[in-house]
Amino acid sequence: MEEIIQLDKDLLIFLNNLGSEEWDRLWLVITKQFYWTPIFLVIFYFIIKKIGWKQFGFVVLFMALLILATDQLTNLFKHNFERLRPCNDPTLDGLIREVLIRKSFSFFSGHASSSMASAAFLFFVIRKHFKYAFLLFLFPLIFAYSRIYLGLHFPGDILTGYLFGLFLGTFFYRLYKIMQPKYFPVS
Repeated sequence: MEEIIQLDKDLLIFLNNLGSEEWDRLWLVITKQFYWTPIFLVIFYFIIKKIGWKQFGFVVLFMALLILATDQLTNLFKHNFERLRPCNDPTLDGLIREVLIRKSFSFFSGHASSSMASAAFLFFVIRKHFKYAFLLFLFPLIFAYSRIYLGLHFPGDILTGYLFGLFLGTFFYRLYKIMQPKYFPVS
């Protein structure tokens, strides 16, 4: 286990140090969900055009429940594992660029889990309607990498968050498919 933790730290040091002050402002924007709103609105517009308002409302309900579940379960893991964030880890002092500092715990990344869960759920919902639905997965890749760039998460936190998010997104999609015929029967 110590070897895995050291590998995680070494990979963090490498990836984090690829950054430079010139790019810090961009990555600070990328890491905030609010700035992704225009992209989400465009995606929602196209979803509404394909599946209609009522069905879209059902999708939004499941997305809200998915994000709530992902957030709460992620926090449960963080408070049980209590892994220090890279920016607070004394063994990394002077080895990484600490662009942003947070005092909460690191394992696993809520940004990675919630963005992957949302992307996976939406991908499954719209894949029949949009040829390039797989592009939704660019969001969690870029969004979660920002956390490594800023010195807030280890790569292992991100990878675990991705796997957890993928699991929850798939699980909620299956629940959605079970509930959908009950509330939106096919004519």
